[in-house]
Amino acid sequence: METLKLLRDYFPTAVYTGKCLVFISEDWRVELTEHKDTDFTKDSDQASVIRVRIFKRAINGEFTAGFYEDFQLPSLGELAEQIEKYVQAAIGANLQENAE
Repeated sequence: METLKLLRDYFPTAVYTGKCLVFISEDWRVELTEHKDTDFTKDSDQASVIRVRIFKRAINGEFTAGFYEDFQLPSLGELAEQIEKYVQAAIGANLQENAE
């Protein structure tokens, strides 16, 4: 969860729930979760996988799961930049503006 805590600085409109970062707008919900590789034969310094899940509000008002993408970049700045670009392309809006 260390990477998610660091990503809070890049996405100040996100809410940290203790297990994920969440952005919510009228029509969208975006969740960022962190996953560690449990293969202990690999290098422990390997970057965590950040899964970005996109949900769209259905006609009934519930959020339905759409799609997700996994990101694993060693640079926190590049990771945040690529996540932001992905979400902007997926929902067609700026992440910072959409979450407000």
